Amino acid sequence: MANRKNALGLDIGSSSIKLVQLRESKKGIELANFSMAPLPSEAIVDGALMNAPAVVSTIQSMMAAQKLRTREVAVSVSGHSVIIKKISLPAMTAEELSESIKWEAEQYIPFDINDVYLDYETLKERPEQGQMDVLLVAAKREIVDEYISVVRDAGLEPVVVDVDCLTIQNAFEISYGYAVGETVVLIDVGASTLNINVLSGKSTTFTRDISMGGNQYTEEIQKQLGVSYDEAEAYKLGGERGVDADSVVPHEVERVMTQVSESIASEIHRSLDFYLATSSEGRLSKIYLSGGSAKVPSLSRTIEQRVGVPVELFDPFRNVQIDPKLFNLEYINEIRPLAAIAVGLGLRRKGDKGR
Repeated sequence: MANRKNALGLDIGSSSIKLVQLRESKKGIELANFSMAPLPSEAIVDGALMNAPAVVSTIQSMMAAQKLRTREVAVSVSGHSVIIKKISLPAMTAEELSESIKWEAEQYIPFDINDVYLDYETLKERPEQGQMDVLLVAAKREIVDEYISVVRDAGLEPVVVDVDCLTIQNAFEISYGYAVGETVVLIDVGASTLNINVLSGKSTTFTRDISMGGNQYTEEIQKQLGVSYDEAEAYKLGGERGVDADSVVPHEVERVMTQVSESIASEIHRSLDFYLATSSEGRLSKIYLSGGSAKVPSLSRTIEQRVGVPVELFDPFRNVQIDPKLFNLEYINEIRPLAAIAVGLGLRRKGDKGR
């Protein structure tokens, strides 16, 4: 299937859009294109498109700037419109499962089953107990259809629709592989949502979305220091963007940032405690942090202290060849943790199993 090209990975996040084009060959995976563009604030709120025209024009200008001819794209959705659950069912054949999954899903999904797109994957057969573990993924049709229409309005063809946390898992598999007997946690800290995916071996065993993220830092700086949203955003990013470096404020900023990191870390801790209390899997071996706020210095430090598990920044380009003649490596190094979803999507192809 060497002629099947990778789709463009288009990560439509709530604060920016990232676009990745990967080429896979016998020599491995290489980066063909990467770009990132900001979105106006409130363009996307909890996964819902509030300002579709802004999203369409941003995608179009990115495509034009990169002179991209490929039209096939992979996109993903997240937020409260997506439900991911591991369920245990009586052992059955693939045919029986496909016939009964809709009925089974109804018991676990808080939406009307006719209003969602449904997908599933068998994780583990447990014949000795007459059981099987199945990963159930449901996404609200209206949200998925909105994303599809925005992509089409931008002149592109959506060939894969995935969900954020499984996309990151896809990137993780390529970058790090799986260690037998290890349980790792992938945490993506977006602007408005934080996503937790616990992997035991190759399988997702627990996921949770928390309505917290990078915006929390900006809002708290704005509130506690009495500055504008743009100033607060600049302070959050390290004060180097148009902010007087000699002012006494950075010390205050650090205090607020640490407070927010504390509250995010305690939410993560609570979720992981719940997982450990309800799961038979062993202890956690490592946490990988991705997303726009992964680079906030106090965040990884605070999570590590609170949860008691080593935290590492997720590098989705770890096994991707990057030509220094084509890309500014300094810039790529800056944005590595931000590119996890886009890279995971860029690994997909038309015809892959998906919704």
